[in-house]
Amino acid sequence: MFTTERIEVHGAVQGVGFRPHVFRLATELGIHGDVRNVGGHVVITACGPPDTLSAFRQALLERAPRHARIDNITVTPHEDSRRNGFVVRDSGFAAGPRTVVPDLATCDACVAELFDPGDRRHRYPFINCTDCGPRATIVESMPYDRSRTTMRGFPLCDSCSAEYHDPADRRFHAEPVACPGCGPRLRWGAVPGGEALRLATAAIARGGIVAVKGIGGYQLVCDASDEAAVARLRKLKHRPRKPLAVMVRDLTAARELSDVDEEAAELMHSPSAPIIVLPARAGVMDVGLFLPHSPLHHLLMHDLARPLVVTSGNRSGEPIVISDEEAEATLGPLVDGVLSHNRPILTRYDDSVVRAGRMVRRARGFAPASMPLPVSSPAPVLALGAQLKHTTALAIGDRAVLGPHTGDLENTETLTAFERTAEALCRWQGVVPEYCAHDLHPRYLSTRYAGRWARKHRIPVQHHHAHVAATAAEHGVRGRFIGVAYDGLGLGDDGTLWGGEILLATYGEYRRVGRFGRAPLPGGEVAVRRPSRMALGYLHGAEDFGAPSIPDVRPTPEGDLVRRMIERQVNSPLASSAGRLFDAAAALLGLCEENSYEGEAAVVLEAVASNHEGPALDWKLHRRDGMWVYDPVPTLRDLVTCGDAAGVTAARFHTTIAEVTAALVREVAGGVRTVCLGGGVFQNRRLVDAVVRELGDFQVLVGERVPVNDGGISYGQAAVAAALLAGGDR
Repeated sequence: MFTTERIEVHGAVQGVGFRPHVFRLATELGIHGDVRNVGGHVVITACGPPDTLSAFRQALLERAPRHARIDNITVTPHEDSRRNGFVVRDSGFAAGPRTVVPDLATCDACVAELFDPGDRRHRYPFINCTDCGPRATIVESMPYDRSRTTMRGFPLCDSCSAEYHDPADRRFHAEPVACPGCGPRLRWGAVPGGEALRLATAAIARGGIVAVKGIGGYQLVCDASDEAAVARLRKLKHRPRKPLAVMVRDLTAARELSDVDEEAAELMHSPSAPIIVLPARAGVMDVGLFLPHSPLHHLLMHDLARPLVVTSGNRSGEPIVISDEEAEATLGPLVDGVLSHNRPILTRYDDSVVRAGRMVRRARGFAPASMPLPVSSPAPVLALGAQLKHTTALAIGDRAVLGPHTGDLENTETLTAFERTAEALCRWQGVVPEYCAHDLHPRYLSTRYAGRWARKHRIPVQHHHAHVAATAAEHGVRGRFIGVAYDGLGLGDDGTLWGGEILLATYGEYRRVGRFGRAPLPGGEVAVRRPSRMALGYLHGAEDFGAPSIPDVRPTPEGDLVRRMIERQVNSPLASSAGRLFDAAAALLGLCEENSYEGEAAVVLEAVASNHEGPALDWKLHRRDGMWVYDPVPTLRDLVTCGDAAGVTAARFHTTIAEVTAALVREVAGGVRTVCLGGGVFQNRRLVDAVVRELGDFQVLVGERVPVNDGGISYGQAAVAAALLAGGDR
């Protein structure tokens, strides 16, 4: 007896070889029917004996392609009882959730073909199959078919077409499939193909910098061992001290530069192939290492046989370049050549960054994969993020689709990049957002963008509530939790600047129950860039709890000016910021007086503390305005008078902040036992580990798949907005 079922499979099932998987299973089991992409899911018509259909459904789950993610399967009876074999049909359209798969690093099988002289794709820089290759960067709309990607301009040759239509081939319905005869080609000026690659590698080998068109945008590439080339690249990027990402050929080469443990090695060699931040063998600072993730990168690494600096192709403060014309105009005059190609990039994706197993920057290889929402959103919400390390998120039902890292929203170029990313998220999902969620700060460009919605369709979300909500949502927290939000600056609901906050929260509401003591930011944004200014702020204007003052052990030429600014309250807003306290500590220890990149002082402070231990410095808690407040003045006074070496004092400072955090949490916890850490300060792994130890009897959670820095704000906003729309306190 034969029966027929309509099977709908939802999740990450397009662009991962799922239809070929279904075809092979059906053929193996003798199932009749068809499979096709519909909207963002897969629909199967399956006809066969009931026991065989049951085995078929089980195999769909248990033997799914490695990049697939099945969220749910629905099965309904179907009247059609065809018995004419099994076929892959053209895609259809339907409403509902859609998953765009992130770009996938080149698989081992394609790498083997890439370097096989007997293969027809030998040294072809665009080799791919259903297990690897570009996805999110080339897709225009769903369902995922070649005609809706930037590959539609490359008609398949007979050989590629045969592979594409052969169910037994691993390129069966691999949408970006191509070969030297029918696919994209490299270009170096007017020189095409393999000679273009040879000229580019020669330029790098002689100490030059080359702009290379990668998967998600242009990258600047130079020899990592050439000090002059690296110094020139730093000058070009206005990055005098920030670590640069280094691409190595394999794990053996990576282990020459750092101790790469098994977890890091597995992630480096995974389909996401992110940059992994690891302790460097030489010096105290970390190094970012990653493996080649595209055929072109494999060829560069093979031909040059040396580590390469591979960093974003953009001018300082601007988004990564994706168009060939812009690359020639803006990057061309700065470099020794542009290695381009004629496959368009639709959506920009920078490289993802992971440190200590936790996401720092979520982009290529991870975005736009979705994350769960603990409270389902009754209507589509576009979460607009904040200002720094900007991302967007789109809440649809019980999922939030997370867009890639955009950069800092500081100019027209980054705003345009943000708008295009948001448009792509909405276009892929086939929705028009009914609401937007945004930060409270009125001067953020993302908040101004929210003005496009009517006021009743805007959902303002406090910055630090979004931080801790993101951590809670990632871990599926239900009910009330304690949020510990430590970052640089965010606008509080009282109109002051926050950054060292203890919140008693749910997704729908929060109450500020603790904070760090306030100090002025002399010069506003100038104090963010100059930790020495922040030290003077604590020295001359810290919130008064009757504690002894901090000795002026490091007088600076601008000390008198800053003191007058604070006394006269000229451009010196008060902030309860943990991030700025780390800045002040680094400056008082003589470690960093000016940040050349955001968070540098804290990075240096953590680095010099490594391999050192020590008891906490002096600290005090006070009750003020109905909440517990940490007074940092005794801590900073002890820091400059204890007489310990800088490394030991830095370690003691970390111990102090962990003890203070635990004390604040215990004072406000009541019966709440879940603690969610959020904010950029918690990128500091030493601090996180210490807080977890101090709160050993609590469940302490921190962001892992979503950044704890401002890159996770949009996800937190989406979780908060969904809860508010669903009925408030959740």
